[in-house]
Amino acid sequence: MKIKSIELKVAAYNKNKYPDDGLTQIAVIGRSNVGKSSFINTIVNRKNFARVSQKPGKTQGINFYLVNNSFYLVDLPGYGYAEVSKEMKKQWSINIETYLNVSEYLQGAIILVDIRHRPTDDDVLMVNYLKQRNLNYVVVATKSDKLNRQEIQRSLNVISETLEVDRDKIVPFSSLKKTGVDDVYTCLDFILRDNKKFED
Repeated sequence: MKIKSIELKVAAYNKNKYPDDGLTQIAVIGRSNVGKSSFINTIVNRKNFARVSQKPGKTQGINFYLVNNSFYLVDLPGYGYAEVSKEMKKQWSINIETYLNVSEYLQGAIILVDIRHRPTDDDVLMVNYLKQRNLNYVVVATKSDKLNRQEIQRSLNVISETLEVDRDKIVPFSSLKKTGVDDVYTCLDFILRDNKKFED
């Protein structure tokens, strides 16, 4: 995988705005303070492409990023942490659930968790949903630069046990040190290749 081009195609606030061009969509999912924007900026090698904020929860709509004119990274609103009204949280939840349930072109997902903490109940629910949908997915454990090697291994075990996910489906990742980027590219390649086989 080499990302040569990326553009924000649309920020959708309802299903009528979702792209309908038949291209594969890969969702990027996680808590609102997990470092989703930094993750996207790192893998596309752009410093400020996805806006990074000191206040979690800035992504309110669903951002469809067209990559290499061939597939979409779909940045869903973060769940859990954001200091916003109950009404706004409810709307974000509706946005996420609607997309996951109605998108015809969703073929895989990257779910982000903070490597320093045990995954939340929301994270468990999300992974279980991906399993039920039989979608290809990878768990990316962000902020791995905050831990030493032993701590990383212990945390990966906790994540694996909590989410009931094999260790080979978990990628330790650091936007600061650029670790895990190649592994994410490999996962994206696998999802895209698998979907192409399905179409053929």
